[in-house]
Amino acid sequence: MYEAFFGLRERPFSKTPDPRFLYLSRTHREALARLLHAVEERDTVMLTGEIGCGKTTLSRALIDELGEGYRVILIINPRLTPMEFLRVLALRLGIEEPSRFKTDLLEEIGALLFAMYEQGACPVLVIDEAQLVPFKETFDEIRLLTNFQLDDRNLLSIVLMGQPELRRRLAHRAYEPLRQRIGLQYDLQPLSLAETAEYLDFRMQACGGTAGTFLPAAVERIFLYSAGIPRKINHVAALALLEGFGRDTRLIGPEILDGVLSELKLG
Repeated sequence: MYEAFFGLRERPFSKTPDPRFLYLSRTHREALARLLHAVEERDTVMLTGEIGCGKTTLSRALIDELGEGYRVILIINPRLTPMEFLRVLALRLGIEEPSRFKTDLLEEIGALLFAMYEQGACPVLVIDEAQLVPFKETFDEIRLLTNFQLDDRNLLSIVLMGQPELRRRLAHRAYEPLRQRIGLQYDLQPLSLAETAEYLDFRMQACGGTAGTFLPAAVERIFLYSAGIPRKINHVAALALLEGFGRDTRLIGPEILDGVLSELKLG
């Protein structure tokens, strides 16, 4: 609708976790580096962050960064009982008819993981929204997957991603055995004011637009509204571009943001 007006090939503030639009702030760059290191070491890593901070986009960027020797199993809805979790994992690994008996199922998973190791493949289990795992027993099964190992390495890497609730939950003493298996952890932080300005320019330029479309005073209002959360930045910035199009202005100033924010407050 407004793309041609601003010289854009596509909409720069989409809600989808497209890794093409991943802006690597200091904290996002550090998070991605830790994820890559953990996966390369076949370790277990936990990434936490507030809603909308970019965890899911980072997971997609991680998948894109990994070479052909990695096999990613992505679970985006982890509301699973222990047996459901193991069966989903088995199916995603390629076991066509997983056993309905836990002992046999674990044998099947272990045998396949070892076969993948002999073929030079490293499975990477990514569990998004891990704070939604409903049972401690399911977390126990996740922990026990790290027992599939050789003398010098694990047979798979595990990436747990979730909201701060995940970190608080695993801090409980009942989860101490799992915490001891987590080799790396990182808490993703929101963007600063300066990073918010860079983020807006980065997104605009990634779609063929112009840096500086959002004037400094407008950036300040976006930052105050969003608290540096990328998802909230995207929401208000998209509305601001639509408002700018309606007003026939290619520079997004504070008066446009005032109007957009007034509507958001009413909503």
